Amino acid sequence: MGRLQRRRVRVICLLCLLFLLYNLFVPLTHTDRVREYARREYIEPARSRHQSTVRVVAGEVQKAVRLTNRVPLVCQALKSTKFLTENHLILEKVEGPPSGMSTTVTFTYRILDDAGRLNSTEREGESFRKLRGVAKEVFRSLGGGEAFLRKEREQFHGSGEPS
Repeated sequence: MGRLQRRRVRVICLLCLLFLLYNLFVPLTHTDRVREYARREYIEPARSRHQSTVRVVAGEVQKAVRLTNRVPLVCQALKSTKFLTENHLILEKVEGPPSGMSTTVTFTYRILDDAGRLNSTEREGESFRKLRGVAKEVFRSLGGGEAFLRKEREQFHGSGEPS
């Protein structure tokens, strides 16, 4: 090994050592701890079980990472863009009080594949869901869905027979 190569190896080793020391002595923020816990305890197990969705309760996460009176922090971390993009998730639903800041708040995520796409069966379901509400204006112009069905039943059974 030449003199120049030894120097490069020393520089690389020094950089690696600095990186390790930095990670040892710079603690994670509370928000990072929340995101890391949710990823490790909820997202990764659900992904390994090939689940399409996963639910995370804010109060359970707060308790597990040993935080007190930090519900807003936990809720913000669990709905942050950083958490969603790093873990390839779509936040489908947030259940809880209107403030969205409570230990009872439940986040439901759709798990995407590693490239950030829905898997094939979910893509088919997504296409079908996009059709929802397509005839809304048509039924509204006919007096609403119930009025339309009532008229159809009357025409089918005749106006004298009960439906």
